[in-house]
Amino acid sequence: MEIFHDLGCVQIDPIRAVERTQWLVLWSRLGHFEPADLDALLWDKRQLFEYWAHCASIVMTADYPIYRLHMRDWLVGDKPWMKRFRKWLDDNQDLQHHILGELGQNGALTSRDFKDRSDRTWESSGWTTGQNVTQMLNGLWRLGQIMVSGRKGLTKYWDLSERCLPEWTPGDELDWPEAVRRAAQRSLRALGVARPAHIVEHFTRGRYPELQIVLDQLEAEGQVIQVQINEDGQTWPGNWYIHAEDISLLDQLEEGEWQPRTTLLSPFDNLICDRERTEELFDFNFRIEIYVPKAKRQYGYYVMPILHGDKLIGRLDPKMDRKKMQLQINAVYAEADAPMDAKTGAAIAQSIDNFAAFLGTNDINFDGHVPPTWKLT
Repeated sequence: MEIFHDLGCVQIDPIRAVERTQWLVLWSRLGHFEPADLDALLWDKRQLFEYWAHCASIVMTADYPIYRLHMRDWLVGDKPWMKRFRKWLDDNQDLQHHILGELGQNGALTSRDFKDRSDRTWESSGWTTGQNVTQMLNGLWRLGQIMVSGRKGLTKYWDLSERCLPEWTPGDELDWPEAVRRAAQRSLRALGVARPAHIVEHFTRGRYPELQIVLDQLEAEGQVIQVQINEDGQTWPGNWYIHAEDISLLDQLEEGEWQPRTTLLSPFDNLICDRERTEELFDFNFRIEIYVPKAKRQYGYYVMPILHGDKLIGRLDPKMDRKKMQLQINAVYAEADAPMDAKTGAAIAQSIDNFAAFLGTNDINFDGHVPPTWKLT
């Protein structure tokens, strides 16, 4: 829960080329942990739940008032997709009533348990055409009427929201200025230092109306402070902010209390989810190539950046072969300015060993290119 309090949200993604991304994000920070503990926080203690943050994510129940406002206003507006989805919902009242009625009568159910009672088929330019039940479930989820009450593998169990939320769920009714006030502070604390554009791309991505007004108010109150970032005698442009409660962390950095380490990051990790910020702060160009044809990929299908201290120094192209229980390393790439010494290589090798142990194996196979001076094999 401390990690979730620091991050605000952790993205969910069904791709499991190595392991589930929510587990990888936690492993990068905690080291070896029991995924069952995460399940307990989600499905037993209900301190966490699934909703839309910067993407489909695991979020904190303590932040529910922020999300309740998003649920209420999800389809409020004149954007074409909003009008289109509102019309589709109106045309499929029977399907809505069927899903809500079945959940009310029977409790948690999967998508397969519902009949397609749609009067108008969902159409899209992508793969969701005709998936009427799934689209309705997602719509009712975004509107806050239903929630994911549990999972078995990738299978979601849905239930009415009032059955999923614990009694202690905060009941605050927020307006947008207060929601932005809370979300902006959560986003800024997760980022450390940030410009307004970075805050907008983090946590509740894209939902920060009148952010600058809110930041000005927080600054006047002493809740946030403007800072300068200097590098090689040059001051970085733009207005940069830090939360007042994090000023002490700067002192710890100067006093040498921070201990650098080496770890691997999920391609969906919070640290790199804003690609432009990643380039700005780390000079690290990162793009997910999952949907790029194999022949056109530069680095690989499911590439994990290598975080070494405060630098992103390379990337790993791994795959977990669960039949053989073998971690395959298809290639390792070093950034142009990466330290190419045996000490750095030893730190990376240890991180890979720890990662394999978390995946439940000590069998690691290096198939492709590895920088020779890192001596990983």
